[in-house]
Formats: sequence, C-alpha cells, structure tokens
Amino acid sequence: MAGAYDDRDGWIWMDGKLVPWREANVHILTHAMHYASSVFEGERAYNGKIFESRRHSERLLASGRMLEVDIPWTVDEIEAAKYEVMKANDLSDAYVRAVAWRGSGEDMGVSSAKNPVRLAVAAWSWGAYYGDAKTRGAKLDISKWKRPSPDTIPVHAKAAGLYMICTMSKHAAEAKGCSDALFMDYRGYVAEATGANIFFVKNGEVHTPTADVFLNGITRQTVIGMLGERQVKVHQRHIMPAELEGFEQCWLTGTAAEVTPVGQIGDYNFEVGAMTRDISAAYEQLVRA
Repeated sequence: MAGAYDDRDGWIWMDGKLVPWREANVHILTHAMHYASSVFEGERAYNGKIFESRRHSERLLASGRMLEVDIPWTVDEIEAAKYEVMKANDLSDAYVRAVAWRGSGEDMGVSSAKNPVRLAVAAWSWGAYYGDAKTRGAKLDISKWKRPSPDTIPVHAKAAGLYMICTMSKHAAEAKGCSDALFMDYRGYVAEATGANIFFVKNGEVHTPTADVFLNGITRQTVIGMLGERQVKVHQRHIMPAELEGFEQCWLTGTAAEVTPVGQIGDYNFEVGAMTRDISAAYEQLVRA
C-alpha cells in the first residue's frame, strides 16, 4: 500500500463497522482537531499476530481515562476490531493504529463533555521506521524542546497533544540530515527520542532513563525483561547529558522503531556493538515467534 493516507484502497473500522478507506472521514469541527482531545496506539503485527495487542488496548483505555476521554468500547471489542481490520485488508505483517477522540457535538469550545467519543482502527504495511539505520545506526539531533513536568500535562498518556514538540523536533532533525531527535526533560535529564525510548551500554551494563516524565513504552519494558533474562544489569536512572560521552553503545526501542541502533547523538558517537546487535536480533525473533 502506497500513496497519500487519505487516498487508498481498503477498509478502516470506525465506531463499530468497517467503512471504505476513502470514506473514513470526520467533520472539520471535530473537537480533537481543535483541542487535541485524542489518544492513540501504534502496534505491529507479525505473521498475523499483533505483538502485545491486549496491553496496547488496555493502555489506550488508560490514556483515555487520563484525558477524561472515556472510550465506550472494551478491550475485547477493540481487540476484535483490530483483527477485523487486518482480515479485511488481507494483512499479516502490518502497523495497526487505534485512535479515540472527542468528535463533533454540542460543544465547540474548550469544554467537550457533550461531544461523543469516537474510535477508529486502521492498518497498513509499514517497513523499518528509520530505514537503513537498523543496520548502520541512526543519527540523532538534540532537540531544543524539553519533556514537560508531570504536573503540567498527563505525561504518561499516549495523547496526541504530547506529540506536537515531537513533530517539530523531528522536522528540525531531518533538516540537519538526522533520523530523529533526543529530548531532555524539564529538569535537564536525558529523556527519550520523539517516538522511542533510549538505552545506553557501558562496561557491559545497560543504562536507561527513568520513565517518570514520559511514556514507559511496551517495547521498552519488553527489552528490559529480555536483558534481565540474559543476566545483563539494567540501571533505570536519571542520566545527565554529559554522560553521553562515556557510553559505548546506544539503541532506541518502540513499536515503530522496534530495536534500532544509534550511531551518533549530536557530537557523541557510538558503536553498533555486540549487545545492540544481539538484543535487536532477539527482539525480532521474539515478535515473530
């Protein structure tokens, strides 16, 4: 499947039924378009099975609750919708996007309590998120924006509004020839990339930022578990930017990113070393098991 995302053949599940891809539309006065009252999930299916599917559906509902967007579907109903979409589009390896939002209704100011919550699920074929960086290592810029404090916004929700600075940072990075950008948080600690968590290696041990002001990714949790099974010590802690100079290897994790090695962040260089290659290959084997 290729071309603009609004002009494709196929089917999208919307509010309980499949609709033709080109007819999966919303009104211009949809509340989410104006006020970001939207949450979503990104998932990958391998050989017909969505990896950690139920955990994603559970997180979608949890994100909705954090934003007071009460999604009127159960985990089981969302699960059924995802697989119905894959079947309708004849997909076995796919990226699956579930999105819930405040639609059009009686409210069109900041308040949206009178507007219905809607849900859609789409799926399409999507290759490596960072292209050939999966083998040579991604190059990251350092964003001028910072991850916000948890008392300013629901930082643990996978919410549309939280991605505004991600888009801006990624555009700035791409203009410099980079694949992505690294955020610091509001305190100055290393946080994450625009759509992926980050890991570092030093002296055979792994260091990753504490997920206290950003999303604790499902892929991140999976990889931490895999490292534990390999008896690799993992330090979840606050990391200062100056420490980047001392790390030997680095990789990103995320549903879209999977496990992608990092070769450079700003002026700091990293090798695509044995541990990075091992965990990347093991993750690929796990999701296709």
